[in-house]
Amino acid sequence: MNTVRAAFTILLACATSAAVATVPADAGTKPPAVPVRHVAYQQWDSADFSAGNFSGTTLTSGALTIGAPSGTFTYTDPFGDGSAKTYDVATWTSPEVTPGFDYTELVASWNARTPVGTWVQLIVAGIGDDGVRSKEYILGRWAEDTSTIHRTSVPAQGDDLATVAIDTLVARSGRSLKTWQLTVSLLREPGSTATPAVSLVGAMASRLPEKVKKEPVSALGGAEGITLDVPTYSQETHIGHYPQYNGGGEAWCSPTATAMVLAYWQQRTGNASYGPSEAELATIEPAGHADPQVDYAAAQTYDWNYDGTGNWPFNTAYSGSYGLESFVTRLRSLTEAEQFSKAGIPLVASVSFKKGELTGAGYGTNGHILVIVGFTPDGDVVVNDPASHLIQSNNQVRVVYDRAEFESVWVPRSGGIVYVIHPAGQQLPASLTPREPNW
Repeated sequence: MNTVRAAFTILLACATSAAVATVPADAGTKPPAVPVRHVAYQQWDSADFSAGNFSGTTLTSGALTIGAPSGTFTYTDPFGDGSAKTYDVATWTSPEVTPGFDYTELVASWNARTPVGTWVQLIVAGIGDDGVRSKEYILGRWAEDTSTIHRTSVPAQGDDLATVAIDTLVARSGRSLKTWQLTVSLLREPGSTATPAVSLVGAMASRLPEKVKKEPVSALGGAEGITLDVPTYSQETHIGHYPQYNGGGEAWCSPTATAMVLAYWQQRTGNASYGPSEAELATIEPAGHADPQVDYAAAQTYDWNYDGTGNWPFNTAYSGSYGLESFVTRLRSLTEAEQFSKAGIPLVASVSFKKGELTGAGYGTNGHILVIVGFTPDGDVVVNDPASHLIQSNNQVRVVYDRAEFESVWVPRSGGIVYVIHPAGQQLPASLTPREPNW
């Protein structure tokens, strides 16, 4: 399914992405026709990087860094002062990946630290359905702050094969790709010894059914009765804050959800480095700001081209900069999501729905991000919803949504998009689809 990425709102509120991702039937019943959802994720980190091609890069403590630059790159930041600047560059290119199906969408992920004067760029190329190698598509130019460049997606890259919809490579109608290959460029100011440190590079490719309006409810997955103690933050309490970032808190569902998960890992592990420091939060004004980690996350995930904070891989890059392994993928069902709850891992999920389609929400949205924190004993979904019923209160964030309703506003609408954010030493659950693993 081809999906065009655009800025949407919850009643003129939260900006995110919308796209469209097999769910098993309940045991003992005749299963309805279930559309086939092809999803495959692959990543490289630590020693895995040795499988790729190094051009001026080297491995330092398990991360890609600049060794001896292999060339230069001249770039004019479209949101800067208009001057062209030249950077030293080194690259790492992944092996070519054949997912086992012709795919129509791809979302890349990366985790990196970018000291002042450095930044990274992600590019994808692959073989199209006609057997011809594609051009290179830029999936993001990213830095932790704006001291060197303004992090941005890149518009106007479309050709006859595909286009880039903010953060997603989308094949043209009737077209697809057979393979993909990522190149990450590490850039720094000339003469500097500073270097980005890229600890993870990966991508999720998918081919999803079209025109699916409602999902058959999935089988229970064993997480019934588990609710993770994820702190509750409402985006609504930040309305009007920092309006330069897409108008303020009413549009900040994604960074609010990401901030909740960072705070969860800080509290669960006792490791304060899994989120912004007191010094970083002190930059949020005015002093004494309530839940400043939300405002800080918005500033650090803002995409200057998209004019929003809902760029999926920019959010996982933000969480990844704090040492949490973070990536974007698609799940096929809540059965899969339950495996993460059992492992103690909350999921940030992308949904969209009309008012009344999700009982208890109290709003409608063309695109929204929230956190799956667990399941009731009956299998309904326990969520931290930053929209908080459009009420300005953290006490309104925790809500239970009907399993069948939630699945139908998540899987067919965004394709089952989730951010998976966890400490590097935290083992992920076993894939339920080992022939086509999506994490």
